[in-house]
Amino acid sequence: MQFCSYVTGKNYEEAEKILKKAGFDVEIQDSIYVDTMKAGMVIKQFPEGDEVVKSNRLVYLIINRAIPPEVEMPNLVGYSFRNAEMVLRNMGLRVGDTTSKPDFAKNSVLEQIYKGQMIAPGTKLRKGSVISLVLGDGVGNLEFAVPIITGMTLCDARERLDGSGVQIGAIIPDTDVEDSCNAYIYKQAPERFDDEKRIQKIRSGQTIDVWLQLDKPAKKDTADNQPIFPRP
Repeated sequence: MQFCSYVTGKNYEEAEKILKKAGFDVEIQDSIYVDTMKAGMVIKQFPEGDEVVKSNRLVYLIINRAIPPEVEMPNLVGYSFRNAEMVLRNMGLRVGDTTSKPDFAKNSVLEQIYKGQMIAPGTKLRKGSVISLVLGDGVGNLEFAVPIITGMTLCDARERLDGSGVQIGAIIPDTDVEDSCNAYIYKQAPERFDDEKRIQKIRSGQTIDVWLQLDKPAKKDTADNQPIFPRP
């Protein structure tokens, strides 16, 4: 009986030399790919190092592959960044740089990039390859006039804004307001017009803050006498 030599973490040539010098036979049982280890390195051995075994025993080695196996690129478009990152890691791919561009789908994957070029789903590539992602920044690229929602109830305003990508932001009710949904908006920020009566613009993904009161405000500069979304 003797102790089995410990060769895990050594390259195969060195491991084989150590084991044969100690009187063991050597056989490669399998090869797998671990991107954090060098090619040809012993990942695991059986029996394990320092285990008491019979002399002239056969020692099996699992070594790190020199060439990474191929995987198919998944379709990550529409995934959240967190989910896309999880999918890539589970497939043995690495997440590279992330950039953003205007799109109201905030942190949603718009494009998947490999070596500077968009990569199609199903494309074969090596495990360990780096995939960069382009994400939506939460703001659309199409500008339009700020909608007028003063004079509307909060719930009506939300319903009218639905589909535009514009959301209600901060809600500031008067102290006597108990039912925000049916309270009236008497002030909004931003407003449609600035102090010089120029139309202000907004994009999908941006928000409008509102102030609420119990009574419906006068019709001046409210949605009652102006279109919520004017014609361009």
